[in-house]
Amino acid sequence: MAAVAPFADVTMLIHDERQLALLPELPWVKINSPLSPMELFVARHVNKLGAGLVFCPMQTMGSWGRKYPLVLTLHDLIYYEHPAPPGFLPAPVRVLWRLYHKAYWPQRLLLNRADVVATISETTLGLMNKFRLTRKPIRIVGNAPQGNRVPRDPAVVPDKSLVYMGSFMPYKNVETLIAGMAELPDFTLHLLSRITPQRRAELSALVPAGAAVEFHNGVTDAVYDDMLLRATALVTLSKAEGYGLPLVEAMALGTPVVVADTDIFREVGGAAARYVPADSPTAFAAAVRALDDHAAWQECSTASVAQAGTFSWEASAKELLAIAGELRPGH
Repeated sequence: MAAVAPFADVTMLIHDERQLALLPELPWVKINSPLSPMELFVARHVNKLGAGLVFCPMQTMGSWGRKYPLVLTLHDLIYYEHPAPPGFLPAPVRVLWRLYHKAYWPQRLLLNRADVVATISETTLGLMNKFRLTRKPIRIVGNAPQGNRVPRDPAVVPDKSLVYMGSFMPYKNVETLIAGMAELPDFTLHLLSRITPQRRAELSALVPAGAAVEFHNGVTDAVYDDMLLRATALVTLSKAEGYGLPLVEAMALGTPVVVADTDIFREVGGAAARYVPADSPTAFAAAVRALDDHAAWQECSTASVAQAGTFSWEASAKELLAIAGELRPGH
């Protein structure tokens, strides 16, 4: 939104004024929650705003009766292979979530109601084409690190700390990270995200004797950046992602990343990342240990900054504006 705003009149659609603390200072209109039954009829409200184009960062926006061009976004196909829904969703929504991902036709029905479908990576684009998810044009409006991030000084020796930012759902494969810490007794693994007491107990039981694993249960953006700026690496062995935003956030600060060897991480990490088999604690530990050599770490840090620089919100804003120009010629 911030990247598009210098070039177009942007009005944000929100459903809770607390969202404004996380958003740029732009005009806004309050509408129903996307989880409300009223979402089916949200176009009635949006029609009254005279919108020239509506961009939705998800694929589930109601569109019945709309009178405006609509761009829907599909980030990934994770939940077809890993169907467990996010725990924060209400129970009825979780049931519908599972049913929705039992087949591809509901997804096709939603996406075909848009004029253009956006996605965030070449990897997801390839999967969308493989499963023929839409007959509408698909365009990449990618993710990027936040602007004005000053990289760390690669001459400064990093702390022996590893940072994980992400959920604790099974496909995130945090178990393998924890197992690998048995071979890294002088390193500390920091698990930063919020976690339920039950899931924390499950993972705590897996921590090897003598290993240092800390559960932070959520951190502020400032603390997150501070930890990245001191860590040896950001680590994730997730088996499925649509993009992997923590990778590019870390690389933009000059923090190397050690990640699972998957198509999407290869796309985002390029030649800068260190890749390991997702289910190998030993390979993970060896990749971290290789960064103990400061010359190798410095080289990886410098390459990470360069790789992160290939992604920008400005480029994505230009792509979205190009889509708007095609759907609303002359506007």
